[in-house]
Amino acid sequence: MGKVHLQDNDTTEKKTEFSLVRAKDTWRRKLGKNVNKDTVDCVSAAKIYEVVTVKDTTWTVVCPIVFTYKVTETQDLLDPNNDTLLLGHISDPQQLEEIKKSNKSLQRFIVVDQEVYKIYGPKLTEYLETNNVLYKILALPTTEENKSMDMVLKILEEINNFPLDRRTDPIIAIGGGVCLDIVGLAASLYRRRTPYIRIPTTLLSYIDASVGAKTGVNFANCKNKLGAYIPPTAAFLDLSFLQTLSRRHISNGLAEMLKMALVKHRGLFELLEKHGRMLLDTKFQAHNSGYGQNLLQTASQATHIAITTMLEELAPNLWEDDLNRLVDFGHLISPALEMKVLPSLLHGEAVNIDMSYMVYVSKERGLLSEEEKQRIIRCMVGMELPVWNKECTMELIQASLQDRLKHSGGLVRMPLPVGLGQAEIFNNTSYEILHSAYEKWCDELNVSSGSNCDP
Repeated sequence: MGKVHLQDNDTTEKKTEFSLVRAKDTWRRKLGKNVNKDTVDCVSAAKIYEVVTVKDTTWTVVCPIVFTYKVTETQDLLDPNNDTLLLGHISDPQQLEEIKKSNKSLQRFIVVDQEVYKIYGPKLTEYLETNNVLYKILALPTTEENKSMDMVLKILEEINNFPLDRRTDPIIAIGGGVCLDIVGLAASLYRRRTPYIRIPTTLLSYIDASVGAKTGVNFANCKNKLGAYIPPTAAFLDLSFLQTLSRRHISNGLAEMLKMALVKHRGLFELLEKHGRMLLDTKFQAHNSGYGQNLLQTASQATHIAITTMLEELAPNLWEDDLNRLVDFGHLISPALEMKVLPSLLHGEAVNIDMSYMVYVSKERGLLSEEEKQRIIRCMVGMELPVWNKECTMELIQASLQDRLKHSGGLVRMPLPVGLGQAEIFNNTSYEILHSAYEKWCDELNVSSGSNCDP
């Protein structure tokens, strides 16, 4: 671009573009875009734009931030012969080879949900000791009620007392979505950013929290009001963790899977419609199920589609610069509902109640047929998800949408299904439609709701 002179009456503006180059450990500005790379060590992707007027000088810094993270589905993650937990986040083959040849012990700080630790603590300890790891395991009650900055600070105090290298020793989080969110926030704060690894142990976090960039805690009685967009270095997914979950928690995770099916993938919806109960009954585990290879293929197909469709939506918009997000389906009303009735509803259950109501809104707007609406509700009930809740009042719905309006650039941005497996964002749903849909929703579902929790 070089120098630009603009004349406007008595005002002269000079705008200059600078590249940034490094030579002998120092960075310097270089005029223009074209830099002879043979004369410098490195050319940054960042730019500095300098604008000089009669009144002032302004520097505008444009600095691209690139995050690279891996999502890996694996088996037997805690088998001492499987080095994925310790080395699976490393992408550089040379670095990996150097670590393997080194006799230096690896160091790992691990935060694990205390209920998960009761089940897997001995196996985790054996894994670390067999691999000669210097470790600290912090087992905590990572529940929605404890999802606070106090918990983050507790983790940070323990990290500060551990000899952690902030660039080469990732913090490891093992647990459900709450655990992954809390530890992710702690890692993003410690020395301004320390790498961390997510290992989900619930179906909900397997599909949702493990694959994105969000971290956060609850604040001022609002869900995830404090947080940061810092993705993990890696997420390691192992379906075998699901075998120790309760039936209700499997159902809870199926809600997040159904969300992606409804907004993105008709094939996934039809798979859940046909096999959702089988996945619930078997907890995605092929052994001793009687379903054999059919279950293995179905479970693998369902998780793969859910994860890839989620990544498709998240990867181009990790920092939510674009607030039109299909993955917000089921998340307009559910945060307020979930916080209001804690701890009687799980996250996925609250999301499903939100989705159930929004399906009625879609039908009322003419976006879904009656048959499509009924198929969706039957699928939800078949997977033992609640489709109605007495605390989800019209007042709560209105307050949630008003809050959405306030924090989403003056638009409601309501994702709604427009058929099975596709959705669009709407900003103009009238109160009359919302109220009419609400009345029909209550009339049809408040008695027949197939719910595994109190209505």
